[in-house]
Amino acid sequence: MADKEVYDLVVIGGGPAGYAAAIRAGQLGKKVACVEKERAGGTCLNWGCIPSKALLKSAELFESFKKAETFGFKIGSIEYDFAKVIKRSRGVADQMAKGIEFLFKKNKVEYITGQAQISVPGMVEIVEGSAKGSFLSTKNVLIATGCRPRIVNDLEVDGERVMTSREALVMKTQPKSIVIMGAGAIGAEFAYFLNAFGTEVTLVEMLPSILPVEDEEASACVARSFKKQGIHLHVDTRVENIKVLKGSVKMDLISGDKTESVEVDSLLIAVGVVPNLNGTLSSKVKLDLDRGYIKVDDKYETNVKGVYAAGDIIGPPWLAHVATFEAVQTVNGIFGHSKPQQVGNFPGCTYCQPQVASTGLTEQALKEKKVAYKVGKFPFAASGKAVAANASEGFVKVLSDEATGEILGVHIVGSDATELIAEYGLAMTMEATVDEIHGTIHAHPTLSEALAEAAAATTGEAIHI
Repeated sequence: MADKEVYDLVVIGGGPAGYAAAIRAGQLGKKVACVEKERAGGTCLNWGCIPSKALLKSAELFESFKKAETFGFKIGSIEYDFAKVIKRSRGVADQMAKGIEFLFKKNKVEYITGQAQISVPGMVEIVEGSAKGSFLSTKNVLIATGCRPRIVNDLEVDGERVMTSREALVMKTQPKSIVIMGAGAIGAEFAYFLNAFGTEVTLVEMLPSILPVEDEEASACVARSFKKQGIHLHVDTRVENIKVLKGSVKMDLISGDKTESVEVDSLLIAVGVVPNLNGTLSSKVKLDLDRGYIKVDDKYETNVKGVYAAGDIIGPPWLAHVATFEAVQTVNGIFGHSKPQQVGNFPGCTYCQPQVASTGLTEQALKEKKVAYKVGKFPFAASGKAVAANASEGFVKVLSDEATGEILGVHIVGSDATELIAEYGLAMTMEATVDEIHGTIHAHPTLSEALAEAAAATTGEAIHI
């Protein structure tokens, strides 16, 4: 790194948006630097998507062992080492972070660990880290600093009594009891994980249903499953009067005129995120913001020429795959490779068991928009492959335009929902109809047959229900 060099692009942030943008610019032969204050991969790879899935896999395997007799095995009592479960997830994150660093080298991306700040348009200063005091002159800057967990009531996050998802990923000891505040994807995933290993879990959501962004039928299916698993669910409920004690946390769960006082080992806060822009802009750089998120145009450019933004920092949906898409589109546009595309349909995934995956509109949204639609639904209980795999919970639900058969929304609940949703994502991108899905031969026996059967059910042509 030399102060007099001029970069084609400097990316601030090394998460799914930042590293993808830097690598794409490198592929285009541009001189690019990526500045990340912690480690390549950002929150998703190091403190979110990847390590949490490693934990969930351990929970799924443990649950499978407990059901071994269903498959004809007798394996006796099963023990687990919670510390090793956590350690494995960190190892997975370490491995993937090194993979990003390798890709930087492969694509000639200069990787700088430190805190970057745009001092003036076209100039980025490293204000913290080993390269502190260095300046990077650049034609373009992409801000991809993402978000951080939202904290409530100014609670001190100590990693033991009070945690966010970040601290929960490195728990030193397993809590015997926990209240999880917020039943979105993160809250639901940790509820499943901890409950599987025997923690008494209370999952609390202010809105009327868990996984509130999902189709109501999908949310209800997961709620029923969670109750069977032993998770205590409270919806339409507020958490108030939180008191952190030496060995526990006390709080009130308030629903309407009813108040329940609870005392647990730990509190996990999973009530969303806030924009992470602290220290990124000097006083000389004035970007237009909306509730702290950066406003961009259809090229992902801010109101300051040559300064772009992509990923979580420009607002919802806060999803890694959406962030990567936006970042690649931004870079393609900056360097004239192709016209930047905006986010259209995208999959939303929750990796508890049963898994939830969706794309497009929910049934309640279609009703609000007064769109005439049809429903095709197929239960995994009628799938030979699902029953054989002891994974018959859930369903595939397809919503289509009543007149044309165009696919408007798809909602899957089941053990491999997050893998199955991709077919319908492609179908919607190509403007396929439910008839075309039905007319595509799906291998037997597979879980994917349920996708075709749901499409067929739209017109009453499903064979197995």
